[in-house]
Amino acid sequence: MTDSTQPPDIANRYDEDTARHYSAVHRSSWSRRVSSWREIGLARRALALAGNPESVLDMPCGTGRFWPMLARTSARRLLAGDNSPAMLAAAVAGAAPETRARFEVSPMDAFALPLADAAVDHVLCMRLLHHFATPADRLRILREIHRVTRSGATISLWVDGNLQARRRRREEARRDPAFPPNRIIVARAVIEAELAEAGFRIRKRLDMLRWIGKRRLYVLDKA
Repeated sequence: MTDSTQPPDIANRYDEDTARHYSAVHRSSWSRRVSSWREIGLARRALALAGNPESVLDMPCGTGRFWPMLARTSARRLLAGDNSPAMLAAAVAGAAPETRARFEVSPMDAFALPLADAAVDHVLCMRLLHHFATPADRLRILREIHRVTRSGATISLWVDGNLQARRRRREEARRDPAFPPNRIIVARAVIEAELAEAGFRIRKRLDMLRWIGKRRLYVLDKA
């Protein structure tokens, strides 16, 4: 396995303007609103499959897109973290006061989460792992998630075996090697082997659009 000496510096990609744009982009068109609605619905289904955990860490939380859904369970303890101060600030500023009050919010590095072992029942990790091209980086993150969760996690990333992935691979083949993509597709067999190596069992695979969409959610049990 090849180690990565310089994982992508995701936090510094998001200044205040970029964070505001990221917050607005999911509402910028009908298709994006539908896609966001579908993704939030799948995350809700994942939590139901996980037994509606009593405590959830949303990491990375981005601009808080999943917060209203997470906060609908009134007794749930909620934590949120992101490595980007600008994204955290946008999440806090954009949340309704009653929603914001439900969350314990703090800066978090996915490689070294500032939480004790088994600190939460479930970790919701959306739109992070597709930024990491090397197995070593993905495994470091997955092992940290495994450490801090008591029972399981939900992760999302881009996988192969669908129409969008084939199109993306063709685009990447034409890309200038001097400018590598900042989001990558991982073979399903590869990521599923990494999940097992990190100590997870797959409870359910949830696809945004089966056979068409490249985004997949894995609902995981801690082995």
